[in-house]
Amino acid sequence: MSELIFVRHGQASFGAASYDALSDLGFEQVRELARHWQTTGDSFDHICCGTLQRQRETAGELLHLVKGEPDAPEQHASLNEYSGDPLIRIYLRDHAKADGIKLPEEWPIKDRKLFQTVLEAATACWIKNELLAQESDQDFEPWQEFKQRVHTVVDGIMSRHKRGSRVIISTSGGVIASALQRVLDYPDDKVIATNWMVHNSSVTKIRYGGGRASMTQFNSLPHLERQDMQHLVTYR
Repeated sequence: MSELIFVRHGQASFGAASYDALSDLGFEQVRELARHWQTTGDSFDHICCGTLQRQRETAGELLHLVKGEPDAPEQHASLNEYSGDPLIRIYLRDHAKADGIKLPEEWPIKDRKLFQTVLEAATACWIKNELLAQESDQDFEPWQEFKQRVHTVVDGIMSRHKRGSRVIISTSGGVIASALQRVLDYPDDKVIATNWMVHNSSVTKIRYGGGRASMTQFNSLPHLERQDMQHLVTYR
């Protein structure tokens, strides 16, 4: 049996000029994971990631654990997270008032609680195809297209890496949740619910072979389980 080891990127830089970069805490989370795997003697055959900066930076901290110590991870744009900004913009324009959600006073939204409330409402509409993009709505990706690209790239990675391979995949929460849907065949609304559970730097494992695949670990934080590491546990 082979194994995909999904690692959600470390904490990104919420509220900063560029969200798509690991925060100092995010780097610390991933380095703790690398140290944990060194201690347990884990090694890996390949490493993949999306093309987003936070995904590449996470993969970069894990490269030395891969056999042969490659210079860079294998990048796949299909492992990129969905873009939340266009979903939020369309939701605020077309749905927020009817749902009783007050329009934010600043953009991007910097209040974490408000951001999560709006994003959850927007993605709920998204998966029901209720977000209707206009020509001015750049970077909008329909739900079915996001789901299909994730399922396709996961299938492709599994088909290329067999015979007991262990593959690290550095990606994001929505991609991990969608990959699990591919294996567990749960409905679309459960993908989004799963997305909100995934911690930064957490580990999710899928074993596959012989035409079968199964989840063997979800959202694990073995590197942050000690009491003195609890300050490193984050969702966003």
